[in-house]
Amino acid sequence: MQSVMCMKWGKAYGPEYVNKLYSMVRRNTTRPLRFVCFTDDPAGLAPEVQAHPLPPIDLPAGYEWTPWRKVSLWQEQLADLSGDVLFLDLDVVVTGSVDPLFDFAPQSPFCVIENWTQPGARIGNTSVFRLRIGSNPRVFETMQADPAKTVRDFANEQTLATRLASSVVFWPAEWCVSFKHSLLPRWPLNFLRPAAFPSQAIVTCFTGHPNPDEARDGVWPTVWYKRVHKHVRPTPWIAEHWR
Repeated sequence: MQSVMCMKWGKAYGPEYVNKLYSMVRRNTTRPLRFVCFTDDPAGLAPEVQAHPLPPIDLPAGYEWTPWRKVSLWQEQLADLSGDVLFLDLDVVVTGSVDPLFDFAPQSPFCVIENWTQPGARIGNTSVFRLRIGSNPRVFETMQADPAKTVRDFANEQTLATRLASSVVFWPAEWCVSFKHSLLPRWPLNFLRPAAFPSQAIVTCFTGHPNPDEARDGVWPTVWYKRVHKHVRPTPWIAEHWR
């Protein structure tokens, strides 16, 4: 049994994002699958998705509905999950088998993307990571000991996790790519060519805008003066896989 988890809170992403994510993972594994969504609103989730309440966590005011909430996944006990669990952000597109993400570095309790915008800094990007439940409670306990100090001391939750986890292994770079940083042609070619299909990738991550549906349709929501360089052409391969 391979366990995959995601989180959905607030109104930024509807249940269709969770359901599409489940469908993509289901199509891209040959093994039994358990798919869990931690959420404050399970309405509209597919019956195959096991909904659980958001794990409790104390966060400073203003941080309650930000990616800092992912720190709650580092508790010693997390619902009824155990062993190695794969986490996926909602705004990703799965284009390859997820099975290697479970087989890679089996001794490691924490595998994660090396952040594309900080090469060589050994900072993870937690859009895709594999966590051994309960293996590094220090990450969660540090936040709970002093939430205000923690958000001052660390730039974001993925820096906290990467710095405090006892062991960090990065995925092969070609497995998890960024739509904006790995695939989108550089300006001004982004006005002329769509992003290429990542033939070696397992997961394509859409950090910030554009989201998968926006990139699919060639829409990049931004303020008018940034449209000079923030542009994406319609990307047909997203429609093929993001379903």
